[in-house]
Amino acid sequence: MKSSLQSLTGSLPAPRRRVLTLGLLLVIGLADAAFGASQTEAPPRLVLQITVDQLRGDMLPRLRERFGSGGIRLLLDHGVYYANAHYDTANTVTCSGHAVLVTGADAAEHGIAGNMWFDRELGRPVYCVRDPRYPTVGAPSKPGGGLSPAHLTSTTVGDELVSASGHRARVFAIAGKDRSAIIPGGRLGKAFWFSEAAGGFVTSRYYYDTLPNWAAAWNDRKLYKRYEKAGWKLLHPLETYINAALASNPHAHVRTISGRTFPHMLTSGANADLLKALRFTPFLDELTADFALELLEQEKLGQRLESSSGEEVGPVHAATDYLSISFSATDYVGHTYGPNSIEAEDNLLRLDATLARLFAYIDRTIGLSNTIVVLSSDHGTDDIPEERKHLGYDADRLAGEALRTKLDAALKQRFEATESLVAAVVPPGVYLDRANVAALRLDPAVVEAAVVEVLQREPGVAYAFTRTDLLAGRIGRTPLLDRVQRAFHPTRSGDVVVIQRQFWYFDDEPDYYAAMHGSPYTYDTHVPILMLAPGARRATIHDPVTPAQIAPTIAALLGVKPPSGCACGAPLPGVF
Repeated sequence: MKSSLQSLTGSLPAPRRRVLTLGLLLVIGLADAAFGASQTEAPPRLVLQITVDQLRGDMLPRLRERFGSGGIRLLLDHGVYYANAHYDTANTVTCSGHAVLVTGADAAEHGIAGNMWFDRELGRPVYCVRDPRYPTVGAPSKPGGGLSPAHLTSTTVGDELVSASGHRARVFAIAGKDRSAIIPGGRLGKAFWFSEAAGGFVTSRYYYDTLPNWAAAWNDRKLYKRYEKAGWKLLHPLETYINAALASNPHAHVRTISGRTFPHMLTSGANADLLKALRFTPFLDELTADFALELLEQEKLGQRLESSSGEEVGPVHAATDYLSISFSATDYVGHTYGPNSIEAEDNLLRLDATLARLFAYIDRTIGLSNTIVVLSSDHGTDDIPEERKHLGYDADRLAGEALRTKLDAALKQRFEATESLVAAVVPPGVYLDRANVAALRLDPAVVEAAVVEVLQREPGVAYAFTRTDLLAGRIGRTPLLDRVQRAFHPTRSGDVVVIQRQFWYFDDEPDYYAAMHGSPYTYDTHVPILMLAPGARRATIHDPVTPAQIAPTIAALLGVKPPSGCACGAPLPGVF
């Protein structure tokens, strides 16, 4: 060490050499102390990654003073709160958002081009976690069904944790939606999700041949029945809600027995109706938390202090477990009633109480001081288009199938074709029928450009970009266009990528839900990030960050390498 310092300082005058030497010794001493601590102190026992589906970034500060002290306020008051977090990708949907949260990667690296995309080999749209090789376990599989993380092309932070620990660490993921559990579970974890057919949580053959005994026993209790008679009633008096004036919501799109206004009663006498309606209430999240608590208890996550031989595990060999919980009800409620509804407001107040119950259990059994907790969302959401239109905005609905029909007719006329040249529109992509394009000896780039010409005249379309230009990286450079580029997958994205105008709802079934997300605009990209980590001090940070920084931050805290596809900018500030 002395010779190294001399080589660094030897050419300097003696007074400056002495000052620099002392400074270097201090830095080296601090680094040695930090490194020594990381090698001798026990690692965190648990990483708890919470995703609240469709939690827009402004929703927590809006309700902050109405939350209790043990749930969201616990993270706001004692953790690091990133108030200016935005996705830097245009794919603001559930599958893609969850992929970013656990890989830190762009679409080309994590592989999840959307909830759905058109598979050219199969000749049809595919679902992001569909895999017929692995039927559902715990409920009947639909024909051609089956689910796995096979489409995910990057490792996750959980995968890296398992590998780094010699497979001592265990990774579990639980969600109300299958995709919200399967993607965070990665390839080396286990995943469970709620099934209406089962009235409980199921998995797939990718993870288990049969449900674990404890999971089957939990399902047998049929806890969902406790909501049948009570229904969903407001937690507080109506006048205390910010959106009390929207108690009668003419723009809600309700497709269950629960109705448009409070109280939302769930009783019809049919079990199937009850289970379908539960998905659109806060009770789905309550059941998700109940199942997570059972898993924590039965699998002893974060609580294993001994090796399989019964000997005490030292800090070098102790493994950190990982649990992802994705709460899906906020998304279902927001889609149905809109983010400005009293339903959305009451749902978040109830979710806060659910989180308080979860945190209290973890503190009692593992210790929050031994746990890394991170809470974020997979995307935000826009208001209901009809609400926007009433306020004078240019807002409406853009239908994918109607757009396909119009584009195909225009291309047939332009190129004198008798066969379809547009295979599918799976938002945000327009997929050409490449076989028919080749049969006419057309240049694909010319056909792509013709699609763009038609789209630029279409109401509701803001931008359209060809695959040729996206592959070449020449669509321009603005924050919004950068998001489009980062969302592009070279084989799974469309031949033309469409970006709707602000406040326009773009989907295959544009009338199915009241409100929608999926755009690169701030209402869809803005999400909260809350992190509670050992050693991190309470702070509110307004500097811009992105959810893609979460996975590499967790990896850095645990001393494991980041996920394989990670874009890996700087870790989140304020944590270390």
